[in-house]
Amino acid sequence: MKELVRNFCIVAHIDHGKSTLADRLLEITNSVPARERREQYLDSMDLEREKGITIKASAITMFYKSVDGREFKLNMIDTPGHVDFYYEVSRAIAACEGALLVVDATQGVEAQTLANAYLAIEHSLEIIPVINKIDLASADIERTKEDVENVIGIDASEAPLISAKTGQNVAQILEEIIRLIPPPPGDPQKPLKALIFDAQYDNYRGVITYVKIQDGCVKSGDRILFMQSDKSFEVTEVGIFNPGFKPVDQLSAGDVGYLMAGVKTVAEARVGDTITLEHFPTGEAIPGYRDILPMVFCGLYPLASEDYPLLRENLEKYQLNDASFIFEPETSAALGSGFRCGFLGLLHLEITVERLRREYNLELITTIPSVVYHIRTSDGMQHSIDTPLKMPDPSYILDMEEPVARLTIYTPERFVGNMMELLKQKRGTFKTMHFITRERMEIEAEIPLSELIIDFYDKLKSRSSGYASMDYEMKGYIPAELVKVEILVNGDPVDALSFICARDNAYERGRLMVEQLKDIIP
Repeated sequence: MKELVRNFCIVAHIDHGKSTLADRLLEITNSVPARERREQYLDSMDLEREKGITIKASAITMFYKSVDGREFKLNMIDTPGHVDFYYEVSRAIAACEGALLVVDATQGVEAQTLANAYLAIEHSLEIIPVINKIDLASADIERTKEDVENVIGIDASEAPLISAKTGQNVAQILEEIIRLIPPPPGDPQKPLKALIFDAQYDNYRGVITYVKIQDGCVKSGDRILFMQSDKSFEVTEVGIFNPGFKPVDQLSAGDVGYLMAGVKTVAEARVGDTITLEHFPTGEAIPGYRDILPMVFCGLYPLASEDYPLLRENLEKYQLNDASFIFEPETSAALGSGFRCGFLGLLHLEITVERLRREYNLELITTIPSVVYHIRTSDGMQHSIDTPLKMPDPSYILDMEEPVARLTIYTPERFVGNMMELLKQKRGTFKTMHFITRERMEIEAEIPLSELIIDFYDKLKSRSSGYASMDYEMKGYIPAELVKVEILVNGDPVDALSFICARDNAYERGRLMVEQLKDIIP
């Protein structure tokens, strides 16, 4: 019965307690056997637990008996909090009717809190604000409630006050979910319409697709169609997450679960795509699908040249699990044969490189991260340049453009001067600024993406003693004066050390690079 189903996600800024709250909910509903329990249960990768962040969205079905004796099926999705995985969060939110918005009582509303809240509002979700970490001495509950009401515009007067770490008041959240979040809409008699909100690759079973069924039903033996890729497959298994893969007879409207259909690559079952039945298709796909486009590029080279075939093989394996990662062969005079790789952002780059090193035992060299520049040459051709190796001869260049991001900074008032100085240093353009609370400011600006990906976040944190946070989104391209900077070693240029930057910053960036290399190259 759909009336006894609730689909919700947990969203928050990084380190505000999403995964810890998920652990407590799993304990209360006895969804995980006691012998299998561990901290950050839904964060399955070692990297997630080490860094204390969620990298992949995770889903689980919990069964809970409410105070009035009814048993509910609660489908929960724990989402990433970092801007690099924004699209994954948006698809997870689209698979729900409600969201728990977790806010740290010691920090208040921060950049991703606001971004995820607006995303949930955009999808018409019922939002339940949750004030976490009330057990800490520095918790300011009233100020946090004011933040939620004044900044986000959500009534927080009855927000559950919890400590996910100790479990205090967490059981109250389950009753609030049942009371406030509506049951899922949808008609099981209509043609199948299912949203893919995540997917993973299994060496033995192929791609396992995570789906939310909006209309219709799907069961083993059905012939399904992926509407964006226009590929059809026969379903071999459907099931729910409880907590692993638990097969069921069928998934129907309102259910969240998985299906297997012998799909060979994640690219054939992309996040955001719509699944329907081949012989009884739906009239239109679920809106909002878009291809995920990399924003940051860098070269990956094996430390030993003989490991090149091994690197290629393992990049192909890794791509099976991460459809947003792309790569193509590249050759450097200094580093030999390698690959030019595209990522969603710097954290995505860092996570990918670390996973390649750990999971495939690869020793890698990474080049300087770069973005995609647009260059028009005298022959009328438009070039997209993601590496200095592709930079045309300056004499043939007519004009150049660089990507620019819309940046939002949240900072205590006392650090506004430092933020303005950082924006000026990074070629940012100030737009607006206003108070969001008595003590916190919101600064809106535009900044070249190339300046944002180098060390902007680290400097933002250091210049605000860790109190400032940021969010950004791509806006488009603007005209720019760009040059290729080459570093000479023993009088010869080393292509692996070259980079593209703004003409005005070329000398300073080149000098900084040389200083960093002094300890490496004698």
